[in-house]
Amino acid sequence: MTEQTNEQVLDLVTAVVQSLDEHKAEDIRVLKVDEITSLADYFILATGTSTTHVQALVDYLDTDLSKREIKPLRTEGYQSSLWTVLDYGAVVIHVFAQNTRQFYDLERLWQDAQTVPTASFLEDEKA
Repeated sequence: MTEQTNEQVLDLVTAVVQSLDEHKAEDIRVLKVDEITSLADYFILATGTSTTHVQALVDYLDTDLSKREIKPLRTEGYQSSLWTVLDYGAVVIHVFAQNTRQFYDLERLWQDAQTVPTASFLEDEKA
């Protein structure tokens, strides 16, 4: 895996949040986890309104990021559409169906992470 600069990582987080917001994901959360785990710098969590919406959100993310020539290192859970994980190295995205998100409650599991307001990633889009 190539090292990403902080600017590249923040650009990726911004692109992901904007794509999820544009395609009507619910309850988008950005967790800065770099100080508590080596798995990633950021986790992004979002909820789809149905399994079809979860798959659509993942498809839109793939399309939007591919335009920037950014491909995931791995993707898990796409077929079930209850919880899909997209691993982009420094950024790991979790797209859930609502009941699955409530059941696994990653916000509680990663409660020591810093929550970054999603509005800060959407301001560029509206400026």
